[in-house]
Amino acid sequence: MAPVDHMAYGWINPILAYTFSVLGSLLALMIAIRARERTGGRRIGLLVLAATVLGSTGIWLMHFIAMLGFDVPSLSLRYDLWLTMVSLVTAVVVVGFGLLVVGTGRLSVWRVLLGGPITGLGVAAMHYTGMAAMEFNGEIRYHVGRLTASVAIAVVAATVALCLAMWVRTPSVTVLAALAMGLAVSSMHYTGMSAVRVRPTGGVAEQHGVSPFTLLVPIAVLACVQVFGLFYAMAGMSVSAENTLDGGPVPLRAPGAAPPDVARQWRPDGGQAPALPHRPGPTHRHR
Repeated sequence: MAPVDHMAYGWINPILAYTFSVLGSLLALMIAIRARERTGGRRIGLLVLAATVLGSTGIWLMHFIAMLGFDVPSLSLRYDLWLTMVSLVTAVVVVGFGLLVVGTGRLSVWRVLLGGPITGLGVAAMHYTGMAAMEFNGEIRYHVGRLTASVAIAVVAATVALCLAMWVRTPSVTVLAALAMGLAVSSMHYTGMSAVRVRPTGGVAEQHGVSPFTLLVPIAVLACVQVFGLFYAMAGMSVSAENTLDGGPVPLRAPGAAPPDVARQWRPDGGQAPALPHRPGPTHRHR
């Protein structure tokens, strides 16, 4: 077996990979939570957007940032471009199906217990499809126990993250869910990578793939989209919070009408507020 280095550049790859996985998961969960407040086509559209964000920036981006630190010193490593793109589409589609199961209809335990494992399997499917895209003069074998453990980690952690995000929607718990999702993706990745065994086949095989550093372009694009998307979502939530009073939208007030706080004090039982008392204008004395 050939020696394998999972952190060729030290801790920089694992740290960056986990950071971007958390940020992508946070953005996706924020969109998914907002989707629960919508109905019909708007909810479906937001869930599809959440799946695209989670699959591309929360999962795929993390995987290939980490893979930039993977090296087999005795072999030349390249990637099949089409299989690499298939791994991206796989993450989006499978994770999207899991989010649609959880996010459509009435929220229930069975939906989370079904959608969570589907989302976790989407993480695992993306990982091992991305691994199949590697090209070098050798073959990969996996330690069965560690491979199974990596899939189990993805399923359990993804289910926990969805439970946290769907039932408790406070900002602190949403961040906690994103941290859990990032941990799921990262733990799954490095547990799966620990199962890798590389056996050189000898000879010089023709390689048609691209260099690992060619992937820096899509990685940089997705990272920028993720960061700008997160800032945009946070700004939108701030504006929404400012325009909301006691959990509801602030109504427009006509000139001369009672301000919201004054109008509300006249209707403790929820009834219609009475009109403001009439204020007579200046009187004119007639001679």
